Amino acid sequence: MTQEIRDTLKILPQGPGCYQFLDEKGKIIYVGKAKNLKKRVSSYFNKTQENPKTRVLVRNIRQIKYIVVNTEEDTFLLENNLIKELKPRYNVMLKDDKSYPFIVIKNENFPRVFKTRNIIKDGSKYFGPYTSVAAVDALIDIFRKIYRVRTCGLNLTPENIAAGKFKVCLEYHIKRCDAPCVGFQSLENYNKNIAEITEILKGNISLIEKQIIVEMRHCSNNLRFEEAQRLKEKLVLIRNFREKSEVVSNIHYNLDVYGFAEGENSAYINYLHVVNGGIIQAYTFEYKKRLDETPEELLGLGIVEMLQRFGSESKEIIVPFIPDLILSGVEFTIPQRGDKRKLLELSDKNVKQYKIDKLKKAEMLNPEQRTTRILKTVKNDLRLKETPWHIECFDNSNIQGTNPVAACVVFKKAKPSKKDYRHFNIKTVVGPDDYASMAEIIHRRYSRALNEGTSLPQLIVIDGGKGQLHAAADSLQKIGLYGKIAIVGIAKRLEEIYFPGDPVPLYIDKNSETLKLIQQLRDEAHRFGITHHRNRRSKSQVTSELDQIKGIGKETKKKLLSHFKSIKRIKEANEEDIISVIGKSKGQLITDYFNNRGTLSEIGN
Repeated sequence: MTQEIRDTLKILPQGPGCYQFLDEKGKIIYVGKAKNLKKRVSSYFNKTQENPKTRVLVRNIRQIKYIVVNTEEDTFLLENNLIKELKPRYNVMLKDDKSYPFIVIKNENFPRVFKTRNIIKDGSKYFGPYTSVAAVDALIDIFRKIYRVRTCGLNLTPENIAAGKFKVCLEYHIKRCDAPCVGFQSLENYNKNIAEITEILKGNISLIEKQIIVEMRHCSNNLRFEEAQRLKEKLVLIRNFREKSEVVSNIHYNLDVYGFAEGENSAYINYLHVVNGGIIQAYTFEYKKRLDETPEELLGLGIVEMLQRFGSESKEIIVPFIPDLILSGVEFTIPQRGDKRKLLELSDKNVKQYKIDKLKKAEMLNPEQRTTRILKTVKNDLRLKETPWHIECFDNSNIQGTNPVAACVVFKKAKPSKKDYRHFNIKTVVGPDDYASMAEIIHRRYSRALNEGTSLPQLIVIDGGKGQLHAAADSLQKIGLYGKIAIVGIAKRLEEIYFPGDPVPLYIDKNSETLKLIQQLRDEAHRFGITHHRNRRSKSQVTSELDQIKGIGKETKKKLLSHFKSIKRIKEANEEDIISVIGKSKGQLITDYFNNRGTLSEIGN
């Protein structure tokens, strides 16, 4: 396994997609699909393959490429397209060019609606392909039953109908056709039904849902339960019929799609080549910026590069914005909805994934780069004056006001600096007062820092809402540090960020690195504080009368408790038993103490 492959395996996304294995010459030798790209691709290298052919395949892999999609269904369709186009050496070759079915609305008078696996460019409308044949059959059956579309192959021209060349068939008698062949149904009425069928195939299934529900209820009210159940099953199939595929559309001509993403010093471009509605090629590359090139200029350069490299003759190019480029006979399109918009979104998804992968690879080689990027993001998101290389976070802990403590955790360069962590026992606050406790520890922490001349953080994070934040800000104000150190609070309920003096919180994207870092600080402060609080509480709970007896040390106390298990049993034991454990002199001290203090309850009072 090469180092490039190892690096790629580390950054593979967890979602669905198709992967491609390339040999040392850069030729694609295998195409596969996966629900989880990371797990599936890694499995080739993490275990010994039992199949000899698979072992040979793995030995020849030198590079891994992949295309991300949104659904598992799309992986089937994309894999099918890529295998047909690329014909990789180690893939099972298809015996013919048939694959997933389409639904066609035939370009003819009184159009037929039927399932097909062959696309003929005769002006007919094709919808698909679909991965569920059962759902296709159910839908066509519904069309024939509700809309009564014809199934015959008769040439229903106005002249032939007027001449009386046809007779009604069984379909008419069983009420599955309205007999347009003999003029019982007008072309206008028939085409109205076809228009509704077209809308359903485009994704608007509410029309047919309503009709099926009405019929299902009618059957149920008339005690035709078996028929109602069959309608219900068909309704489920139709509702699950198809999420609009993004790797195969209803566009049956060639076009190119470009996605664009920009980094600080680079631009990333994704290219998809679509032939007859199916994606058969995907390529993503990077431009290093030299000057202040605009996105329009960079996208134009990328399009020219792809045209020269792959020789596409597409007359339409889908783009996120109009590039700085003029191509004779080519139209640039910025789609707002529909199939073309979905193709653009898929290209955009892949280019963003490529950008993320490039950053991850760079950060693996230079970890400091990742730290810098994260802290710059924090600076921008929180609108800080300087990069927060040093961050401190505070949290209070108490149970009903008992044993109140606080914790301060320190992160330097976005990593915990545990040697700088500090515990605080609350000294001036009586009772459960989180605001006063926070004010006390902030004042103690930074007063001492000023006196000792130690380094100050660029950012303070308070675990709490507006109240704790206000108390902390007041303490900073008193010691002259307010405005010199940025301070924010994080509320637990909605993870909103509060700033001093601003009643409106900041809501950060749940997946942002800024929020993740602040949450890590908050959770670490909570963990550190809770640990100290538990230790202090436990210590107070195990303090006993033995600690009050002069001459009884830690080891003696340990021996007594180990032998007698409790203070009560020590008190009830006779002098000889105690002496046998710790000796005469110390045994006498124990006995005299309890005899003088009385019962254990009296001692406590």
